[in-house]
Amino acid sequence: MNDDRYAQVLRDGLWRNNGALVQLLGLCPLLAVSGSVVNALGMGLATIVVLATTSTLVASVRNTVPNAIRLPVFVLIIASSVTVVELLMQALAYGMYEVLGIFLPLITTNCLVLGRAEAFASRNPVAISAFEGMMMGSGFAATLIVLGALRELFGNGTLFAGMDLLFGPAAAAWEVRPFGEYKHFLLAVLPPGAFIFTGLLIAAKNGIDARLQERRARAAAPAAPPGSKRVRVTGHIG
Repeated sequence: MNDDRYAQVLRDGLWRNNGALVQLLGLCPLLAVSGSVVNALGMGLATIVVLATTSTLVASVRNTVPNAIRLPVFVLIIASSVTVVELLMQALAYGMYEVLGIFLPLITTNCLVLGRAEAFASRNPVAISAFEGMMMGSGFAATLIVLGALRELFGNGTLFAGMDLLFGPAAAAWEVRPFGEYKHFLLAVLPPGAFIFTGLLIAAKNGIDARLQERRARAAAPAAPPGSKRVRVTGHIG
């Protein structure tokens, strides 16, 4: 096992090559179901399972599928994985299944899933492909959850409302109201709010990356030799 490669896949999936904030893939479910934490968590978990399963299966058959039918086979694998996840959610969390609606089967056409299957899983062994799918899914799910938390907090003044849809009746008590009595801020939970908060998250990530890059450049700059002095020259030299 190449630990350095696994570490790179981890960093790429969760941050440097985040599917939602860098590649800007899968924006349809990202914007549509991120109105609350529970919706985002349900879609995020489904995406993780589909990506990990798809990457594993694609890597398993990558040497046996002819190039002429590669993409149709990949789509068939993705659709089968989505169907299994959909049936599991329908059986175990029917309320969440109803809330996600059409966006759950639409994972089949998610460009992030097909893109990772084609760009990575079809070119790498099973173990690292499964890990890469899980990390890409986790990065996408983390973005979904943060976006859902922001929209739910500013839109409704709550956090973790409706968690019983995923975790049963006992989770209904998990709801938190940080602001107490709060008037609804409708823009946050409407589609324009999704675009605004997604843009703010992208801007925040770019700002953090710029700061980190500047810090690394400053640390890599050669130190001035001891006793050296900086000379400032002013005026016009003929």
